[in-house]
Amino acid sequence: MDDLPDQLVWDILSRVKKTVDKNSASLACKRIYELDNEQRQSMRVGCGLDPANQALTSLCNRFPNLAKVEITYAGWMSKLGKQLDDQGLVILANNCPSLTDLRLSYCTFITDVGLRHLASCSKLSALKLNFTPRITGCGILSLVVGCKNLTILHLIRCLNVTSVEWLEYIGKLETLEDLSIKNCRALGEGDLIKLGSSWRKLKRLQFEVDANYRYMKVYDRLAVDRWQKQWIPCESMLELSLVNCIISPGRGLACMLGKCKNLEKIHLDMCVGVRDCDIVGLAKTSSNLRSISLRVPSDFSLPLLMNNPLRLTDESLKALAQNCSMLESVRISFSDGEFPSFSSFTQNGILNLIQMCPIRELALDHVYSFNDVGMEALCSAHYLETLELVRCQEISDEGLQLVGQFPRLCILRLKKCLGVTDDGLYPLSGTDKLDFLAVEDCPQISERGVQGAARSVSFRQDLSWMY
Repeated sequence: MDDLPDQLVWDILSRVKKTVDKNSASLACKRIYELDNEQRQSMRVGCGLDPANQALTSLCNRFPNLAKVEITYAGWMSKLGKQLDDQGLVILANNCPSLTDLRLSYCTFITDVGLRHLASCSKLSALKLNFTPRITGCGILSLVVGCKNLTILHLIRCLNVTSVEWLEYIGKLETLEDLSIKNCRALGEGDLIKLGSSWRKLKRLQFEVDANYRYMKVYDRLAVDRWQKQWIPCESMLELSLVNCIISPGRGLACMLGKCKNLEKIHLDMCVGVRDCDIVGLAKTSSNLRSISLRVPSDFSLPLLMNNPLRLTDESLKALAQNCSMLESVRISFSDGEFPSFSSFTQNGILNLIQMCPIRELALDHVYSFNDVGMEALCSAHYLETLELVRCQEISDEGLQLVGQFPRLCILRLKKCLGVTDDGLYPLSGTDKLDFLAVEDCPQISERGVQGAARSVSFRQDLSWMY
């Protein structure tokens, strides 16, 4: 190793991806140790950091070119030592001049004071906060004022972020490309209008409302009016995920669904009020759509909807089939077993979508309308490679035995399906038709029944969900 040029050793080390392997290699000789110290750009620390501030100082001195730092205290208890506090962020700001990506998870001792120190990290472009309960909107504002190159911001369960001045400020910078706000109880969909012209550059938006606080800010009339009056440019939006949101006609996030002409992936999970016309408008605008995931709520007794019962029907699937010729991934889920009794997606609607689009991945959860006839129709699904069936109780062994006739299927996942047994998998035994088979919590399928049904199999049996 001593005769190898530095550049070659550097290249060898760059090919070692796992941190544990890097640590082992650095113990081989002093030269590799020193080169690894210079090359190391990412670090993940947490409960083992004790005493926290002293240990972090030592690590920052050892790795002077750190660009990505993750600090997580998941599972922390007081007996594991004191957590990193605001002084730790001072250490990062002073010793990591190349810091571009910072992730803080379960850091309960860090406050706004610590975030203010990070404002001096001019290269910081990504900040992800997961359950940092002492941080408020003031701390985030002080950080975004200093870090004007911020393109990624994720806030997850930041319960004390109540003010939204930071959102308005970052909107004026027009740098944000990836925004994720999940279960921050004081932040409602009406607040997102404050992004203003930043909507133009936003590529990914994840907005998840705590289901228990769904209605807390929905009646903010001023914010609703701003959505209606302001033109929302979403031409750059590629991925959109909305969970537990209120989608009301002409209000809030409903205003943007039909304006994302370059959208490639959308996930709507338990969003109350989504109508056929919303999906039809989305399909007509977003011809580049490649993936759609719909988890439909069944509670139609909500006060907001009393005089206007809403549901999605085959009209939505028809619009997707006619306008989204690049659609490859479809996931349809109902929230419980009672909802399918209402008029919603039918088996014919689902099959029509599969026939008209190059669907490679199909996942159905609680879709009681899908049965053995549907499985037979999939024998002509020439693009289908992955099929996932969850709680599809109308599928029997007769339908499952047809899997061997699916032209390109290589991955099959079965979960909580009551109507299938070992007999349904028997025709697959020894055929090498499937690359991977996963069976979870199907009471009539045994571990012995899955053996040999695919090149690789996974089996798990936990029937507590039935009781």
